[in-house]
Amino acid sequence: MNQVNMFDVNFNNYDFMDLLEYIDTTIRERNHSYILTCNVDHVIKLRKDKEFQTVYSEAGAVVADGMPLIWASKMLGKPLKQKVSGADLFSRLGHAFQQRKYRLFFLGSAEGVPERATKNLKAAYPDINIVGCYSPSYGFENNKEENERIIGMLNETRPDIVFVGVGAPKQEKWIYRHYLSYRAPISIGVGATFDFLSGSVKRAPNFMQKSGLEWFWRLSQEPGRLWKRYLVDDTQFLLLLLKEMRKRDKANGQSLE
Repeated sequence: MNQVNMFDVNFNNYDFMDLLEYIDTTIRERNHSYILTCNVDHVIKLRKDKEFQTVYSEAGAVVADGMPLIWASKMLGKPLKQKVSGADLFSRLGHAFQQRKYRLFFLGSAEGVPERATKNLKAAYPDINIVGCYSPSYGFENNKEENERIIGMLNETRPDIVFVGVGAPKQEKWIYRHYLSYRAPISIGVGATFDFLSGSVKRAPNFMQKSGLEWFWRLSQEPGRLWKRYLVDDTQFLLLLLKEMRKRDKANGQSLE
């Protein structure tokens, strides 16, 4: 397995086609697995959150979701192939999901948003097979009855892929706690993807996505909710990168002795 260890995270060095191959194999073999799309915010949260660390240790695949991680990998001499974000899954793999007739389920976001996302996706991919969607109630992750209801829906609709969009690390922890109960082959946390697909939140222009400024766009859209994440928590990433570079230089120095 081609992996890159960076910031104590084992990344699979996947592009979208590699990820599709992983999804295909997992569904074909009817295994039960989950995929993590790691961004800078995840890297920071992982420093202190023990449960999140456990979630990461048992993931089927971990991909890099963010240009800062791609740039850091190159600076550290461990280049990752491509930014693989949850928000780009349907633009990159929608045709493949449609052709394979994979059964998809959308869990997350505000009431009505997954339905609008479904409608827009069907306009782009008429034969895409979305077998269900549900907007969970606030605090659902701690509500036994709500979780039983959701797991019942998933067992009834039997999706091949479950997309969970309730924000990190809530979505990843929920998947970890329940994926063996609903037994879908693939589960993946996709953050604000349903909001983008539905049109309820406008995504950053392509040039900002490619230049690593998507965070700035999102901050300008939702400053009250996101200022601490981007302006306080995620600035720690630079310190972590410097630490990784020192560790690399020390290792290189020892190897030359």
